[in-house]
Amino acid sequence: MSTATLEKRGFGATLWDYLTTVDHKKIAILYLLGGAFFFLLGGLEAMLIRLQLMVPDNELIGAQFYNEVMTMHGTTMIFLAAMPLIFAFMNAVVPLQIGARDVAFPFLNSLGFWLFLFGGVLLNCSWFLGGAPDAGWTGYAPLSIWSPTHGVDFYAVGLQISGFGTLMGGINFIVTIVNMRAPGMTYMRMPLFTWTAFVASILILFAFPALTIGLFLMTFDRLFGANFFVPDMGGNEIIWEHIFWIFGHPEVYILVLPAFGIFSEIISTFSKKRLFGYSSMVFATVLIAFLGFMVWAHHMFTVGMGPIANSIFAIATMAIAVPTGIKIFNWLLTMWGGNIRMTTPMLWAAGFIPTFTIGGMTGVMVAVAAADFQYHDTYFVVAHFHYVIVGGVVFGLIAATHYWWPIMFGKVLDEKLGKWTFWTFFIGFHLTFFIQHFLGLIGMPRRYWKFLPGQDLETGNFISTIGALLMAVGTIILLYNVIKTTVKGEMCSQDPWDGRTLEWSIPNPTPHYNFKQLPLVRGLDPVWIEKTQGNGKVIPAEPVNDIHMPNNSFLPFMISLGLFIAGFGFIYRPDTSFGYVLIAIGLIITFGSMLIRSLKDDTGHHIHKEDLEKEGAGVE
Repeated sequence: MSTATLEKRGFGATLWDYLTTVDHKKIAILYLLGGAFFFLLGGLEAMLIRLQLMVPDNELIGAQFYNEVMTMHGTTMIFLAAMPLIFAFMNAVVPLQIGARDVAFPFLNSLGFWLFLFGGVLLNCSWFLGGAPDAGWTGYAPLSIWSPTHGVDFYAVGLQISGFGTLMGGINFIVTIVNMRAPGMTYMRMPLFTWTAFVASILILFAFPALTIGLFLMTFDRLFGANFFVPDMGGNEIIWEHIFWIFGHPEVYILVLPAFGIFSEIISTFSKKRLFGYSSMVFATVLIAFLGFMVWAHHMFTVGMGPIANSIFAIATMAIAVPTGIKIFNWLLTMWGGNIRMTTPMLWAAGFIPTFTIGGMTGVMVAVAAADFQYHDTYFVVAHFHYVIVGGVVFGLIAATHYWWPIMFGKVLDEKLGKWTFWTFFIGFHLTFFIQHFLGLIGMPRRYWKFLPGQDLETGNFISTIGALLMAVGTIILLYNVIKTTVKGEMCSQDPWDGRTLEWSIPNPTPHYNFKQLPLVRGLDPVWIEKTQGNGKVIPAEPVNDIHMPNNSFLPFMISLGLFIAGFGFIYRPDTSFGYVLIAIGLIITFGSMLIRSLKDDTGHHIHKEDLEKEGAGVE
């Protein structure tokens, strides 16, 4: 259903349509809105951190509130902003890139979004109910176990609910990519973004259960006195670090691999060249994922594992630099000799390469176990982490926003405002975080509420805060660009960038069934192949026939709402008997909705051949 049609139906009908949708394109918009909201919230928390550290001995905010803000900034940005924004573009683009009409499990796709949203809202309700989590985004025991407020309970329960949604999304995309590729779309013809989404989904499948188990044990420690992480009662707090980082380091690649795919698409499109070394890029992606599970304890060099364990994890960590370096050189060689158009997405790609390279070099530095005793828990690690996550993931997400906005909304974001966004954010980013390497080497510890005068830390922190303000300005310009384009922007052609992959072969606005006829893929960059051979369209692989599409459903919303209510019950069960009532109400809603779903005859609906021939949409 097009945007214009929804506008004619009115706000109420549009709202109901989005509450019940199972269409991957509309779910992509929901993920984009939800992720953007939490990104702005995490950004505000970051600004509070930087303003507090702008000058020495500052009293802008108190120590306890600082701990809460610092914890929620990291948790929000990783779990509630970066992950859903990546899922937004995976939902918007992957089915189109592989020539599919939807994802494999549309109902689960919707359920995954609502679980993420309700989990994120539950976590942030802690601000208004006695205090947010205060044990750091990593939730290290025993601090997290003995935190006296309910903040960490909100952390444990909220992230479990949100994590279920992420796990469902990962499984959904694995099945979609394996089973629903168009005829001729072999694995080695898949676009790089689809490959990175596929590998990231496999990482989700294996990494997120570790987080779920860790949060489950933490919940039992806090709410039921299980003592898994309490040394005095036979527990072991270091086990939490192992469990968390067995999830936490693959999570870095869950976030950054799709960003690599985004930049691969952008660099190829705007260099007018096939991606250099496609096969090596694919194998490098798989190798990064494989090695990503073998390096988790490099976060733990200082806990006393011993020289043998430290050496093994140091060598494995350094090995990841090899496939990452392959990618850097392949991007550069794709641009070499290309007919480069320096559009806004390409600007972000060009800025990403040196930025992420710096993050990689500092990563090799902290991989040296002996040197890490100097770097560990200083602002050097903060700088390294943000060069990877912001310089890789956030740059990629903003680039993808500009690049695929025409696919999602049928309009091109303003290029002039886009370039203003890039330069303010890019300069602000390097001002913020480059100086933090040196603050860390001087000895400034991370997670500290304030620093004292006379420690040579004043200038660096002041510059860092000015840079953060510039990043905020860039974000505001991007928001203004989105609003301006939405209100005044004109509908663009189906292929404004002269693209190479199948998502650029679909009419604007995109029909809700994507392809009238599934396309025949004749090689890598299938749309570009047809263009170079003088064909005005992609060749169809089937005649025009009836199309079966799933029905909308309100049940994913209700299942997630039930878990949201039950979550409050589990958190407040020790304090009041009303907690048991909430648990009962929530679980009745959840399991009742699941029962209704199991009894439904979900045959979906057909779009008939005659209607398709009238519409003239998709491949012809």
